[in-house]
Amino acid sequence: MTGEEKKTPFHSGFISIVGRPNVGKSTLLNALVGEKVAIVTPKPQTTRNRIIGILNQPDAQMVFVDTPGIHKPRTKLGEYMEQSIQEAMKGIDALLVVLDATRISPQDQEVVQNMRAMKVPKILVLNKIDLVHPQELLRPIADFADAGYDAILPLSARTGDGVDILKQELIARLPEGPAYFPPSMWTDQTERQFVAELIREQALFALQEEIPHGIGVEVLSMKDISHEMVEIYANLFCERDAHKRIIIGKQGKMLGAIGTKARAGIEKLLGKKVNLQLWVKVRPDWRNAAGDLRTLGYSE
Repeated sequence: MTGEEKKTPFHSGFISIVGRPNVGKSTLLNALVGEKVAIVTPKPQTTRNRIIGILNQPDAQMVFVDTPGIHKPRTKLGEYMEQSIQEAMKGIDALLVVLDATRISPQDQEVVQNMRAMKVPKILVLNKIDLVHPQELLRPIADFADAGYDAILPLSARTGDGVDILKQELIARLPEGPAYFPPSMWTDQTERQFVAELIREQALFALQEEIPHGIGVEVLSMKDISHEMVEIYANLFCERDAHKRIIIGKQGKMLGAIGTKARAGIEKLLGKKVNLQLWVKVRPDWRNAAGDLRTLGYSE
């Protein structure tokens, strides 16, 4: 070949993922990045912070910003989560609005309408198609055809069906530009933040309905005690003495089970053996206490 070869353009940009609680935003983030960036549980409002996941490809770098589920705040923690959503909408290059295809509520429809005003490429994602008959997708696709979105994509974040198509749709709509992060980086979270989330994830799986919203995790210390072992001390915050008893469980069995499962995830993350020590602390109404929210990282 003579002359200069035409260089393939590189595309990059920030993409926010928004939607109501439990529509599968964090599962979608993990599927897009190919790594566990965000914890995932069946409990509403599992995601509390903006979480960044980075997908590096030869021709693109996509920086995804996962957000808490859109809901009406009832505590200062809820207000922080709402503010996280607002912050995640600034300076973005594309927007993913995610719906649960198995149940589209009037509140979901309101989100779709509210987001149409965003002056960026927008893709409406109908998630969880593995749980619905294909014919059931025809109605929502028709209903939202004139909603002002650049594309409507049915997919399953859980199985991966349709995720690669979404990636290509995004690359085609992102501007040409440089990589914002090193190619080896797939999240901006620190190890300490990730460890706290992995502990909270297992607490959410283990505990009863009324307790998880009042659970917070504070990592007190992380210390390498050898090349193969790290020692981690952490507190679980709860709001009532009765909740503390449930979290600890009879003869410490519940807390032990949470610790055992969290340890496995942390060892996978760090590539080392982990000695994890957990304590349960009662902090009444911590979700409305500015000092406690700062301690747990829920403040700017």
